[in-house]
Amino acid sequence: MDCEGRISVIIPVYNGEKYVAQCIENMLCQTYKNLEIIVINDGSADGSATIAEKYPVQVISQKNGGLSAARNRGLDVATGDYVYFMDVDDLINLEFFALMIGAITLAGADMACCEFIHEKRPHISWRFSERLLLMTLEDKMSVTNSGQMGYVPRWLYKKSFLAEKGLRFEVGRLLEDVAFTLQAVHVAGKIVTTPGAIFYYKKRADSIMNSRDRALVKKREEHRQLANSYRKEFAQRHNLNTAPAHTQRFKYKILGVPMLEKTVYGNSKIKWRLFGICVLQRRGAKV
Repeated sequence: MDCEGRISVIIPVYNGEKYVAQCIENMLCQTYKNLEIIVINDGSADGSATIAEKYPVQVISQKNGGLSAARNRGLDVATGDYVYFMDVDDLINLEFFALMIGAITLAGADMACCEFIHEKRPHISWRFSERLLLMTLEDKMSVTNSGQMGYVPRWLYKKSFLAEKGLRFEVGRLLEDVAFTLQAVHVAGKIVTTPGAIFYYKKRADSIMNSRDRALVKKREEHRQLANSYRKEFAQRHNLNTAPAHTQRFKYKILGVPMLEKTVYGNSKIKWRLFGICVLQRRGAKV
């Protein structure tokens, strides 16, 4: 499907000179070219800004205010129809934006959710077998596993949706993704899953979330508790189970030939496939 919508890619950078070139090139090599790439240099003391300025991207420098402040600044200057928040030390596959904008446009959705692969903990990765349109809060939470996997780079947002709902990042938190994602998922009218669009989480030893500095370790633990408390209160307020949704598959054969497959997702969502074609499902609508 041909799409003309512009995607504003917001990349906050704080002392990320090891990764910023790779990240920008990852964006420039995308098969989808209608991108506005905005690098927010959040008070870096290294060569991050100098490296970024060598590329055809917009570089905005500000005093260090943290990831949330940098994302908010990017949101303020973004002119695209859609917004994507990229982490400088992670990666996406080259068809990512083409698949995401194709899905969100076709579905008329507020948000598109991609697949997620954790480099160091592959068992917690999250994949989609097909494109689904999610409209109930229970489906939106369980199928995307938003309660446990709130990473903001999993999502492409319609910019008008973020503006209409007044969604911003809370400045001062280390785990700002949790609250932002839960709020966005809650108020989104439609969310579409996007198989084939993959976000790769790269665990970096020198990142803020993995640093062994005692002060940062203590701060991380405090903010992790805040995030867990927010998640728990959100679940209680909306009578939801935010535990990971598990998937089970059952295959039925006739004369040794696989014909029917039953897939059971979290919270009892069931899909039946005949010869690989979805013929029946409960909850969620196939796009």
